[in-house]
Amino acid sequence: MPLQERRLSVMTPLGNSSATHQPRRSSRPTVANELRPTRPLTSRLNSPSTRRDRPPAFRPRTASGLAILYGTRLLILGVGIGVLAGTILSAWDPATRFSAEAQAEKTDVAVAPSQPALPLLKLSEEIVPLKAQVQAVIGAPRTSEGTAPLTQLTPGVMVVDLDTHTFLDINASNSFAAASTIKVPVLAAFFQEVDAGKIRLDEMLTMRPDLIATEAGDLQYQPPGSRFLALEVVTKMITVSDNTATNMIIDRLGGKDALNQRFQTWGLTHTAIRNPLPDLGGTNTTSPKDMATLMSMINSGQMVSSRSQARMLDMMRNVVTDSLLPRGLGEGATIAHKTGDIGSLVGDIGMVDMPSGKRYVIGVLVKRPHNDDNAQNLIRQISTLTYQYFERSSQPAPQTPATEANPHPGSANPASPAPANPAVSPSDPQGASIPRLKSAQSNP
Repeated sequence: MPLQERRLSVMTPLGNSSATHQPRRSSRPTVANELRPTRPLTSRLNSPSTRRDRPPAFRPRTASGLAILYGTRLLILGVGIGVLAGTILSAWDPATRFSAEAQAEKTDVAVAPSQPALPLLKLSEEIVPLKAQVQAVIGAPRTSEGTAPLTQLTPGVMVVDLDTHTFLDINASNSFAAASTIKVPVLAAFFQEVDAGKIRLDEMLTMRPDLIATEAGDLQYQPPGSRFLALEVVTKMITVSDNTATNMIIDRLGGKDALNQRFQTWGLTHTAIRNPLPDLGGTNTTSPKDMATLMSMINSGQMVSSRSQARMLDMMRNVVTDSLLPRGLGEGATIAHKTGDIGSLVGDIGMVDMPSGKRYVIGVLVKRPHNDDNAQNLIRQISTLTYQYFERSSQPAPQTPATEANPHPGSANPASPAPANPAVSPSDPQGASIPRLKSAQSNP
């Protein structure tokens, strides 16, 4: 074979001996190429030929590479599903659920006093003699001449004997401005939260500027941002009727709406907080019956624990203002009470313990012309009449000498024969005590 032919056969690709040699193209631009109009860059980049020239995305070409790729994807998907499933299962975990239910039961037991199961005010029959006396003091309706000074007053009175449940009711279900008597239900709600473990007496409360109030109390003179123990704040709310302290306690209890809802569950249908203290406009309301109901629930021991009950009553026994209900009590009596005084109303509600052991609750709220002192005098008079009535009713009935019929008619000396039944002989102390005991039991 000629040498030239051998050279051509060598240059021909193997397996394609019929292929002809293609001359190499020159990469140098020709004149025709330089004169040819060029397309925009974006058009060239998006052209099919350019897309074919781009390096393809990484895709494994082997079976093992594909297995690794899909295995990695499944692993990531499995981790995501596992996290989601774990979150759902943790929410429905029986141990967690039972623990939460147990905690809820503890909370229900602790806050049971705020439930409607609390005993409502128990009443038997009205005390008619006392009601007549109080109505006489209040006076007749206003005459056309307007000569009766007390007839401008509109009192509401509720008295309940906690032993016999007899009562006095004069306009007691009417709604009145609460003034500072609203602090008593706030006090009860506070100690319910203490019993529930939601408030600590030694926790610190901050006096924010929006909680500072004028009128009663000395916390208003402290710099904003000052911090006080919760026990100190709630004590000032009652003993010196501090309005700033009251606003701080209301705020700590969740605000007026939360408290109003709680008051409703207690059955206090007229008791509501609508504005922060001092509420000189009288928008916060209550009624004498609501207050008597509240004091009765506190006395029952079912509203708060015995320890909280003792703290509450101790605060109310140390109220600084003692010019209303306490002035009508006799020597040896004690009262746990709270007063309220704004221009249009004055009032006092409390629980009285008499030396005889008698306990009663009394609530008196009086609407009045602005700052009319006759309202205070009326409260003192009603307190005096009430105390005197219970004092008389608690005294033993007068003893009358027993008379024995003559068992021997016509006998000159009826006392000479021995009595037929020595057990009821007037000379027998035991026999004489029997009728006295029955008499005392029949006395209301």
